[in-house]
Amino acid sequence: MKKLIGIGLCILLCGCNDLSNTPTKKTEEFLKKYQSLDSSVLTDLDNVLNEDTTLNESQKVMYEDIMKKHYQNLAYEIKEETIDGDEAVVTVEISVTDFKKVLDEANNYMNNNMAEFNDENGNYSVSKFNDYKLNKLKDAKDKVRYTLEISLTRVNDEWTVDTQDQMTYDKINGVYNY
Repeated sequence: MKKLIGIGLCILLCGCNDLSNTPTKKTEEFLKKYQSLDSSVLTDLDNVLNEDTTLNESQKVMYEDIMKKHYQNLAYEIKEETIDGDEAVVTVEISVTDFKKVLDEANNYMNNNMAEFNDENGNYSVSKFNDYKLNKLKDAKDKVRYTLEISLTRVNDEWTVDTQDQMTYDKINGVYNY
């Protein structure tokens, strides 16, 4: 009897490892990295900020805080998993802050009110406009839903999320041009 329980426990424990190696579970892990502010997500965000020459240091800090909040508030629902051999696609519906709408509104406002974004010499100030945009992004409340098609590949019996296209990352970041 003890042997039977031991074998059953071993099967149960070994089987649990396989439960986390599915395209759906790997997709959930991928999205949870955003929600939990995983170090890889923060490193990517830092890289984007380090490459941005239009933001000053305080604006970079504000943008980072906005994006952290955005990622933590990302919500998702797995809709479908399709496996074809060693390739899979998981269809996910996400809900994120609609930054695209806010950025469009900010650009329209700037185009109609250029003088508000001039410096003391009457020249257009990128920094003033960035302050305006960041404040609008910080106050953004509207949500938008997007459908993602997350592609995965199985290598050596392990499912991994492929590098996604720019459209997917734009949707995750709430800036997809819909």
